[in-house]
Amino acid sequence: MAGIAGFKCPCFRPPSSSLSYSSIRFPAPHLRISRRLYTFPRIYALTSNDIKVGLNIEVDGNPWKVIEFLHVKPGKGAAFVRTTLRNYVTGNQVEKTFRAGSKIEAADISKETKQYTYKDGAQYVFMDLNSYEESRLNAVDVGEKDKWLKEGMDCNLLFWNGKVIDFELPITVKLKVTEVDPGLKGDTAQGGSKPATVETGAVVSVPLFVNAGDIILIDTRTGQYMSRA
Repeated sequence: MAGIAGFKCPCFRPPSSSLSYSSIRFPAPHLRISRRLYTFPRIYALTSNDIKVGLNIEVDGNPWKVIEFLHVKPGKGAAFVRTTLRNYVTGNQVEKTFRAGSKIEAADISKETKQYTYKDGAQYVFMDLNSYEESRLNAVDVGEKDKWLKEGMDCNLLFWNGKVIDFELPITVKLKVTEVDPGLKGDTAQGGSKPATVETGAVVSVPLFVNAGDIILIDTRTGQYMSRA
């Protein structure tokens, strides 16, 4: 037994007290990162039950704005929603019917505030005051909104697929009265009205006490006089 106890294996080394786990280096694992691209199905967040005036939807690859709508429940058959839509790109209006509860896609339209700076021929020029980048709208796209449009006015431009498709005026604008009926100038009677021309050329019905030179507030949604500024 003594011979066995005294035997020393040449491959055995006693552990050293100076050995620590921090001094042991393990090879770093080789990680392979997958570059696989995932495509997600288009998510429909809206149904025809959500339709309302002013809603922007995409139909057949084009952006449309809901102008009018009516929910119809016939005595027989399924309910449906009858709408009048305006195409942002062409300006055309069409009537379209959606089945009640059917899925619809919201148009990805973004808004950016720009300042109307000037008119260049048949184009209206808007500028980003931070980047000084210009955006242009044709006269046919501006339509009758030009009668409330004044240089230096901040407006919301609507973008779809990187293109300007429309713009929104401020709800209330201040405009100077340039002309009124001279026969009614200075009349303070209550209950009457008269036509007045403002600096943009638009004609507004105003109270009899409004005179040339007055600054008035106008609701651009209705074109109606609100008050003197």
